[in-house]
Amino acid sequence: MYGYDQSTYQGDPYQQAQQQAGMNGMPGPGPYGEPQPQAAPQQSLYPEPSPPSLADAVRAFTTGSMTVEDFQAIFITSKVHCPRGDRPGFLALHNTPTPVIPMFSSLKELRRYAGKESKHFSVSGAEVLDLLPTGYGFALDMEGEHRMVFDAKAVEQMVDFTMRRMYG
Repeated sequence: MYGYDQSTYQGDPYQQAQQQAGMNGMPGPGPYGEPQPQAAPQQSLYPEPSPPSLADAVRAFTTGSMTVEDFQAIFITSKVHCPRGDRPGFLALHNTPTPVIPMFSSLKELRRYAGKESKHFSVSGAEVLDLLPTGYGFALDMEGEHRMVFDAKAVEQMVDFTMRRMYG
C-alpha cells in the first residue's frame, strides 16, 4: 500500500495519526477522528514600515529632515508624473537659466499645475534619470508648497549616485 509504513504497529493511535498526517504533507484527523486544530497564521508584532511616498520625501528633504542619499533612494523607485504635449516625450521649460522639465510626485500636484484634463505620462524616477536629455534639469512639484528644482549638474550627480547604487 502507498502512503504509510506497513511495518509499524497498527494499534497505536498516535502512530496512526502520524501516518495519516504524513500523506503529501497534509494534516489528517486527530487520533480519535476529530479534526486537528488549524494553526493561526503567524503575524509579526512589528509590521514592516512602508517607505515614504515621493511627496513625503519631497517635504522631508526640503525641510532638512531627510538626507540627499535617502531622498535619491526614494526618488529612483517612485512614480513620477510628467505633462506631455501632442508628441511623446518631456515638455521643457526654457525660461530658466538652464532648461528644466516639470515633474510631479502625484496626479494631484500635476493637475494643480496643468489642469484636470491635461495629458501626462508616468515613469519611475530611475527612468527619468535615464531618459532626461543631457543638459536638462527638472522641477518637482512646481505649484506645490515644497517645490524642488534640480539643475543639470544636480541631475548628473543623481545619475552617478544611481549608477553606484545599482552597479557598485
